[in-house]
Amino acid sequence: MDDPSPRSLQSLSVFFPCYNEEANVERTTLAALRTGRRICNDLEVIIVNDGSRDRTGEIADRLAAEHREVRAVHNMPNQGYGGALQRGFREATKEWVFYTDGDGQFNFEEIDSLLPLLQRYDIVSGYRLKRQDSLLRKINAFGWTSLVNLVFLLWLRDIDCAFKIYPRRLFQEIEMKSKGALIDTEVLARAKRLGYTIGQVGVHHYPRTAGEQTGANLRVILRAFKELFVLRKEIQRTRRHDSTRCPGKP
Repeated sequence: MDDPSPRSLQSLSVFFPCYNEEANVERTTLAALRTGRRICNDLEVIIVNDGSRDRTGEIADRLAAEHREVRAVHNMPNQGYGGALQRGFREATKEWVFYTDGDGQFNFEEIDSLLPLLQRYDIVSGYRLKRQDSLLRKINAFGWTSLVNLVFLLWLRDIDCAFKIYPRRLFQEIEMKSKGALIDTEVLARAKRLGYTIGQVGVHHYPRTAGEQTGANLRVILRAFKELFVLRKEIQRTRRHDSTRCPGKP
């Protein structure tokens, strides 16, 4: 594809973290392959098994053996959501990096909504339409998003929506520190400090059909608040590592 249209890419890394997702990992991987093969010729799909205690790692290894585009990487022991995303961002080798979660609550086909915005923005971040979570999770998410938007002047509708596409070069310019729920905020805040522009688009969110959520437990929430205040000053000191980067160019 020498001249990518708004609905195709030269090359793409897709990854998703999985923690005890044996009931979802194969379905999610096959969906990523179908969509990725449609929109680019140079694809890799990376399954990040984050120290799962069920058969997630075993299934991921089988999928990697069956499909040439698939790689399975394993965090042992569990590194937390931020650690899993860090692993995926570091493992990616293609021009663009798209990530979502391994629980099947998003439709990969909706990446079509993100791609046209790459003509105007460096990064595109989804926001959930009719979020399929409990009222408590929605209230927590609203409060958290409002707080981090205020602290980092991001003004995004859904900071933690796991449906984003980045130029891989960003991850050669920044050092990620967060091991927990702050990871999305950290990456976007560091990117903004470097002059990257961020577009937003709505994507549908579907109920979880298998497995259990972990992001709403008290320990995860408290860890995110601790990281927020520890990392605030450091994120604000983010400087470009590569002075040749031109915003808008991967």
